[in-house]
Amino acid sequence: MKKADFIVIGAVLVVAAVMLIFLYGVNSNSGAYVQIEVDGQVTETLSLDEDTEKKIVTENGTNTLVISDGKAQMTEADCPDGICKNHKPINRNGESIICLPHKVVITVVNQVDDDEIDAVA
Repeated sequence: MKKADFIVIGAVLVVAAVMLIFLYGVNSNSGAYVQIEVDGQVTETLSLDEDTEKKIVTENGTNTLVISDGKAQMTEADCPDGICKNHKPINRNGESIICLPHKVVITVVNQVDDDEIDAVA
């Protein structure tokens, strides 16, 4: 290998390291709440500080959300694909778990906003 090859490899490694630090450093703030949204409507907001098991029953099926150790995870779902059950636990602001067949969205937020404005309004 030539000297230029080592320089290119080193530059690529530095860029990769900077990207990893940026991705994990910028989004390292944990959220405080989990919003449960069913068919586009927020139905409930739960604190990530309290260990909870919540059964979400919709006309399309049932999901079970478990909050423990400050993280939320979908542990059970009777949908055909079960992708939401395989999602990693979430706790960072903006992360979400989505169950498309049941139209359920679980999103981590920093604060509860009672005066939310609809995007259509």
